Amino acid sequence: MITIDAALDKAGLLKSCRVRGHAGAGPKGGDIVCAAVSVLTRTALRVLSRGEGITVRGTAPERGLVGMEIEYTGQGREFLSAVGAFLLEGLESVAGEYPDYCSIYILSEGLEEE
Repeated sequence: MITIDAALDKAGLLKSCRVRGHAGAGPKGGDIVCAAVSVLTRTALRVLSRGEGITVRGTAPERGLVGMEIEYTGQGREFLSAVGAFLLEGLESVAGEYPDYCSIYILSEGLEEE
C-alpha cells in the first residue's frame, strides 16, 4: 500500500508531501500504481525546483520513500498553486481509482481569510 501524506499551509498551498510504501498492484517494474505515483511526484518535485521564488527540499532516503518540503515567496505563489493543485489532483485520482493500493491524506492548516 502506498500512503501519501500532504500538508497545505494557511493559504491552501502545498507545504509538504510524503509518499511511502509500495502498491503491490503488479510485479516489480510493472506496477501501474507505483509508476503513476512516482511519475507525478518526481515531475512535481523537478518542476517546483525550477520555479522562481520557490525552495524545495526533496528526499528519497530509500526505495519506497519520497518527501518534499516547499517554501515560497510572493512571486512563487501562483506557480506553486498551479503545480501543487496538479500534483494533488493526480494523486487523488490514482488513490480514487486504486483504493486497495494507494491512499492519500491531506492536512490543511485552514484557509486564511482574504
